[in-house]
This record gives sequence, C-alpha cells and structure tokens, in this order.
Amino acid sequence: MTNKRIIYPISTGVAIIHPTGELPIEEVAKKDVPAGVPYLIVEDSDIPADRTLRHAWDADFATPDGYGIGAEAWFAEQVQA
Repeated sequence: MTNKRIIYPISTGVAIIHPTGELPIEEVAKKDVPAGVPYLIVEDSDIPADRTLRHAWDADFATPDGYGIGAEAWFAEQVQA
C-alpha cells in the first residue's frame, strides 16, 4: 500500500482516490480520474484529517501531474498493448 493519494477537482470540492498498490499510481490516476480532468499525486499527510468541511477543500490544479483518460479508454489501451 502506498502513502500517496490521487486528488482531482469535482463540483463539490476535491475527490480523493486511495490506490491499493496493485497498479502503479500513475496508471490508477489515468484510469480512475475522469477523462480530461487534471489530477495531483500527493502525500497522504497533505490531506486534512478532519473531514467535517470536506466540501470546502480546495487544491491548485494549475500544474497537474497529469489528466485522467477514464476507465473505458484505459481498458481499451490495455487491450491494444
């Protein structure tokens, strides 16, 4: 299991993906972040522990680590490889 998380913007704040370690984190981000949406890979410790105001969380996605392609496109890539 990794200590890193994937975050991406959603209409109500920031979504968080907790990778299991079965795939490289970059592949999880490409697959699980919606197509065209920017994401950041951050340390677990960078995410607030208090989830009370989770809808108010914000992050700067101006220089993302990448953009999601969505599950359908990711699985299509796997078939082609």
